[in-house]
Amino acid sequence: MGGLDGDMFLYYKMLMLQGLIAARKHMEKVLQIVEIMQQGSHLPCFHGSSTIRGLKERFHMSLTEEQLQLLVEQLVDGSMRSITTKLYDSFQYVTNGIM
Repeated sequence: MGGLDGDMFLYYKMLMLQGLIAARKHMEKVLQIVEIMQQGSHLPCFHGSSTIRGLKERFHMSLTEEQLQLLVEQLVDGSMRSITTKLYDSFQYVTNGIM
């Protein structure tokens, strides 16, 4: 992507922000779908009221768009420093030649 200051990397972060803004517009529909999926599910990820509460928090509805931009910067920065990201990148390189 041309490095941390590359145009494509900046474009990626802009798309991440736009995606979060777009997803927030549909939060209620997403929550309703997950509530339906919870009914009768034996999957642990769908058990309890914390599922909906946690999902709702991930939309960050209390933040302004400027605050969301800072959040996206923090999320991207955190993922770049994550050992799991580095491990997954290595896995992709070894198995698929993708870096």
